[in-house]
Amino acid sequence: MLPFLVAAAVVAFATALALILTGGASPAAAAHVAFAAGILPLIFGAMMHFVPVLTRSGTPAAAMRRLPLALLAAGVLAALAFVQPAWFNPLVHAGAGLAFLAALAMAAWIVRRGRAALGAPHAGLHWYLAAVLCLALALAAVLAMPALPAQRAALRLFHLHLNTLGFIGLTALGTLAVLLPTAAGRPDPDAAGWLRRMLAPALTGVLLIAAGAAWWQPAAYLGALLLFVPVALLGTAWVARFHAEMLRVHGAAPSLALALAGLLVLLSFGALHAQRRLDGGDAVFGFFLAFLLPLVTGAVSQLLPIWLRPGVQTDWHRAARVRLGRFAVLRGLTFVVAGWLVAFGWAPGAWLALVGLAAFVAQALPVAAKR
Repeated sequence: MLPFLVAAAVVAFATALALILTGGASPAAAAHVAFAAGILPLIFGAMMHFVPVLTRSGTPAAAMRRLPLALLAAGVLAALAFVQPAWFNPLVHAGAGLAFLAALAMAAWIVRRGRAALGAPHAGLHWYLAAVLCLALALAAVLAMPALPAQRAALRLFHLHLNTLGFIGLTALGTLAVLLPTAAGRPDPDAAGWLRRMLAPALTGVLLIAAGAAWWQPAAYLGALLLFVPVALLGTAWVARFHAEMLRVHGAAPSLALALAGLLVLLSFGALHAQRRLDGGDAVFGFFLAFLLPLVTGAVSQLLPIWLRPGVQTDWHRAARVRLGRFAVLRGLTFVVAGWLVAFGWAPGAWLALVGLAAFVAQALPVAAKR
């Protein structure tokens, strides 16, 4: 399932980039292709992998393992709604309704796994639950739009920020705190402590940003500051502990570090967007390029060999990681620079990201072929 979801996400990312570069659809359509049909199903699949690890429990039941496919179907419906405006309302509400049910099912599963854990579950589990609840709230905002037409624009902003910074951002931060030390080959003794301490300010920051963007701008500035602090603290801890690994040319660690750097800068761009100095569509696509692409390619570089061949780690796994991580820092830099250029309104900057994504696909295909 996970290799399939990785492939589906890469196809969605490439399609979104092609739509932006050719002008074949609106920025909103391209964003929904990337987010709803690409990253959301992949995140659900990754959670299926990590939650049993965090709770020291078994693999999900067969019905739960199919949940990412339901979210993929929901994402395709949402993307089609933006590509085919004549069918917009029925498609977007069908997609949002299906995804809302999937989010509730995932939240309930995480809670059950946490309660049944052998001992206290890892602190990262609470980040995943918070992220999924942000997604459910974001989808509830979409479902509420027909009943509250006067609030449609505000609910759209609420939905947007809860999806990007809430669901995707909290999932990413909760994973990165553990994944980068793993990729670096050395544990971070404070990772669990950071996860326990920083969830409350990060979640509060996300909620204030979403509500402030929708209804009261000063709250969004306070939220951005609250969210900025955990991200900056994680970044400074990484610089102190893993600076050598982060500065390598090859490997997953530099790509993951660039994703965090991209998020830090994009949080600053969010303030410019709130002041109407950046276009909203450009800012959203900048988030996709400068944060999501280095994050996904870095995480997949580390995790894809495990997903292709579960079990005991062998020389094949090490060789696969070497291939996937080759020149990762250059690939990651193309994504981050492309994201910044697009965020400031220069759409051709997305060509850089397309080159980086093509390089990653060229590295990944031989690994998948020799599984």
